[in-house]
Amino acid sequence: MKLAHSFKHLARMAISGAALSLLVACGGTSYVENADRNDVITVGDSIFDLSGDLQRFLEEEAGQTFRKYTLSGAEIAGGVIATSITQQYSDAKATDDNIKTVVMDGGGNDILIPAIILDPYGCRTHWWRWSISSSCRNLIDDIYIDTVNLLNDMGNDGVENVIYLGYYELPRGNANLLGALNYGTQRLGEACSNATANCTFVDPRGYIPAAHVKWDNIHPTEEGSRTLADLVWPQLQNAL
Repeated sequence: MKLAHSFKHLARMAISGAALSLLVACGGTSYVENADRNDVITVGDSIFDLSGDLQRFLEEEAGQTFRKYTLSGAEIAGGVIATSITQQYSDAKATDDNIKTVVMDGGGNDILIPAIILDPYGCRTHWWRWSISSSCRNLIDDIYIDTVNLLNDMGNDGVENVIYLGYYELPRGNANLLGALNYGTQRLGEACSNATANCTFVDPRGYIPAAHVKWDNIHPTEEGSRTLADLVWPQLQNAL
């Protein structure tokens, strides 16, 4: 485990400009702290933030805007690329703590960032390793703990509804992360169920074809974001 943590530290120190571009650049915005519904916030990563399409589609459905704290490159807790999702939520509370509904995603970058650089946890499968490694499972279990802690904070703060969007299958060059995706989805769903918050988990696996994922093999196209919004909207509609 110490060796894996050392690799993770080295990987993050060695992140190249190209990797940063892949995860963060080509879009994304800063916080939006005033909206029609300040009691509804979004927190998360570039699935929301990079193009902004997912939030835009949800706001179009609602006919209202929501406060936005999502940032490309964000991890659940910690991280060196962007403000963490835990901190995003804290920042939202500092601006206005009357938060009734949270729409979010998170946990994908915690796996993807090290996997893109050196894959120190063995989250990618190969012909010589058909299953994810025990280190990868331990990493995902740690993400589960961070996620439960965040969701518990939301529940204890009086948030009435959390809608947690999971991750879809990544195509082409990232298809060998499917094992990590499936185990991560299982644990994120468990975090949603086990936390004190009233949390609904939205599983998008099987809904986003490769053609609706951009050239980077990570982010949704506009069509992909439309599908994600269609999955989230029935849950959000009930919470408004």
